[in-house]
Amino acid sequence: MLWLRAAFFFLLLPGTLAYLVPTWLGVRTGGDTPGSLRALGAAFQLAGTCVLLWCVRDFAVRGRGTLAPVDPPKELVAAGLYRWVRNPMYVGVVTTLIGHALVFGSAALWIYAAAVFVGFHLFVTLYEEPTLLERFGESYARYRATVPRWIPRPPPQAPRSGARSEAQPSGDQRR
Repeated sequence: MLWLRAAFFFLLLPGTLAYLVPTWLGVRTGGDTPGSLRALGAAFQLAGTCVLLWCVRDFAVRGRGTLAPVDPPKELVAAGLYRWVRNPMYVGVVTTLIGHALVFGSAALWIYAAAVFVGFHLFVTLYEEPTLLERFGESYARYRATVPRWIPRPPPQAPRSGARSEAQPSGDQRR
C-alpha cells in the first residue's frame, strides 16, 4: 500500500509541477532550439527524474512514508542522496525544469523554474525546516549543521572504527 501512495503522490506533486505544467507551457512558448541544447536539456531532464525517483524510493524504504506533507516519512531520511544535500527532491525538480527550458527553448520556462525554486526556498525555510526540527529534534539539528541545503557536496567520511559520525544521524529525514 505504501508504494501505491508513493506513486500517487509522485504523479500528483512533482508530476504536475515538473512535467505537466512545464510541458504545457513549453509547447505554447517554446522556440527553435539547436540540437545540442536539446540534448543537454534531455540530460538534465533525465538526471532530475532519476533524482526524484531515487528520493521517492528512499522516502518509502528508509522513511516509511511519501513525499506528500500529508503522508510524510516517519523516520529522518539522511542516507542516499540526502547525505549530499538536504533537499535533493527539490533539486531534482529544478534540474528537470532547467532541462525543459533547454529542450523547449522557452524563456517562460526559465522564469517558471526560477519561480519554483523561490517557492521551494520559502517553503523549506519558513515551514519545512522548523517542522522537521520540531519533529526530529537534535538528530535533525545535527543533520542540518552538516549537510548543505541546496548545493550538493560529498558527505564526510565515516570513521573507520564503524562508529557513527555526527554527519550520520540515526533515523531518516524528510526532504
